[in-house]
Amino acid sequence: MQKLRIALALGFLLFAAACSPRDFLTRRLASDLIASSDTFKSTQLFWLRTGVISNKDYVSPEYLVLQRRGWITGTTDRCPPDIAPPPCWQVTLTPIGVETFHDLIPNGANSQYFSVPVARRQLTRITGISKSGAAAEVEFLWKWISLNEVGGALYDGGVQYRSTVAFRRYDDGWRVVEGSAAKSTQGLDDALKNSEPAP
Repeated sequence: MQKLRIALALGFLLFAAACSPRDFLTRRLASDLIASSDTFKSTQLFWLRTGVISNKDYVSPEYLVLQRRGWITGTTDRCPPDIAPPPCWQVTLTPIGVETFHDLIPNGANSQYFSVPVARRQLTRITGISKSGAAAEVEFLWKWISLNEVGGALYDGGVQYRSTVAFRRYDDGWRVVEGSAAKSTQGLDDALKNSEPAP
């Protein structure tokens, strides 16, 4: 009887050791895979354009925020041939804007169009997992974390977004589907683009 118990215990340990933690899609594994993916970790950039810009750009929500903060100012200007329809705006940074953007603009940037890192995503929680064979969909909540004053103005860190992403089980365990999925389930890139504010 004692030998049978030892054999069963040893057999169970060998079976458990053969299973990888990635063989079972748990909320913790899904959270780790989403949060560590390159798509999720990518920094949100804001592209600031000064000089002559279109009216569409000047009245966009992002530029309206910059105007309200007093970081940019604009005066009407003639539209160059490649920008239509009129009116166009000559946009410049104000002294407060220069102070705000000074450390965010790469050194030696002589262009009137440059990127500013403003926010990153933070996974708040996994809200559900739906599995079907070697495929699964994971619903999760996330929010923006601002990296600087500009990010704080453009992205409300209190708003949570709901997304659903596809997972696929392979021989080495579960993986999050990156980019755009080819089938009906959506990859992480599409899930983040199609996210909606959570109630």
